Amino acid sequence: MEWIKDNYTVLIANPLVRSALIILGSIVVAKITDLVFTGIFKRLTEKTRTGLDDKIVNLLHRPIFYSILFIGFSMAVKTAALPAYIDFALVGLFKTATILIWLFLISKVFMISMEWASGRTANRLLQQKTLPLFNNLGKIAIGLFGAYFIFLSWDININGILASAGVLGVVLGLAAKDTVANFFAGIFLMADSPFKEGDYILLETGERGYVKSMGLRSTRIMTRDDIEITIPNSVIASSKIVNESGGPEDIERVRITLLVAYGSDIDEVKILLKSIALANDNVQNSPEPRVRFREFAESGIKLQLLFWIYKPEIRGRTVDAVNTQIYKQFATNNITIPYPTMKVLLPENSK
Repeated sequence: MEWIKDNYTVLIANPLVRSALIILGSIVVAKITDLVFTGIFKRLTEKTRTGLDDKIVNLLHRPIFYSILFIGFSMAVKTAALPAYIDFALVGLFKTATILIWLFLISKVFMISMEWASGRTANRLLQQKTLPLFNNLGKIAIGLFGAYFIFLSWDININGILASAGVLGVVLGLAAKDTVANFFAGIFLMADSPFKEGDYILLETGERGYVKSMGLRSTRIMTRDDIEITIPNSVIASSKIVNESGGPEDIERVRITLLVAYGSDIDEVKILLKSIALANDNVQNSPEPRVRFREFAESGIKLQLLFWIYKPEIRGRTVDAVNTQIYKQFATNNITIPYPTMKVLLPENSK
């Protein structure tokens, strides 16, 4: 002890001793800060109902500990009066390590927050199909942000690189404008959800079928002819979409319009049409089929048979079967379906 007292000034003047003391001090400060931070903030987060803040606090305390530690190590390196190149390398490594730790933390917090938000909000923008996309875009943005600071920590001027990247981005954007348009259209289709995989849709361009898969660039539709059609998302986003599976239930109403001759027994015709519909296995009993008297047409009485089917894809064969039975039953029950006729009068040959 006496020796230390006698040589205190000499020891403090030694750069290596001061560096060692700074390292020890940074370890103590980092540990105390970690304990205080963990104790105070954990008590605060325990009072909240959500578990998101607890997860964030658990992730935060280690980066704070290592950040204080690396700051102390950098100060110790500066105090040690090492050669300039060693000083530059060590301080750069400590800065880079600190940036990487915080990048990892921000990335984890971002993903946890996105998952938490997608589970609590009704916004379709954060759903199963779009959540990985936004997670990846967020990671890319965080990575680019971190790379910028890593370059700065090594005193690398990247303004020229950023300018070149901006010009290159504009050129690539112009060259791939259709791909970019399809990409953003795919994002908005997933967010707006006018249809989902498995829905039966009809596009303004005439394509009709069920949605086989939705991608960021295109959507694949399987038609009733068992032909797969790949349509760019930009085309779908700018067209009118009829979603036949988009109602509150997966059923669809079918309308069959027909004419019967004037003088027909309307009540008998209505009963017959309802019985024909109910006899078909594809027609739903609830809601019950119904017949509507629409108008007094020029050549007959216009009626409309309304019934419901379970799946849109069976519409064609159900209409075919019901129409066939209507024709047969009308013929059996002497119910006339009027149709235009033309009488041609030829002049008699004069002798």
